[in-house]
Amino acid sequence: MRRKVLAPSSRLTFVPRLLIVAGILLVAIGIAMHFGLPLGRLPGDIVIKRGNATFYLPIVTCIVVSVLLSIVAAFLRR
Repeated sequence: MRRKVLAPSSRLTFVPRLLIVAGILLVAIGIAMHFGLPLGRLPGDIVIKRGNATFYLPIVTCIVVSVLLSIVAAFLRR
């Protein structure tokens, strides 16, 4: 199977577009979290509090973010 080789000019336009899309996604996630999206506090995330120490392991949040990023990456590849 042959890989598609991009011309230098198309490579130079792909990276800025990718950065713009990533920035827009980060802003959208930030706004959604500001208005109540419980990202980071989902059921299944592990929180252990003992005395003055707190241990937080966001397992479910990591899985959700991974799935969303996989969907976005698949969309951008097409």
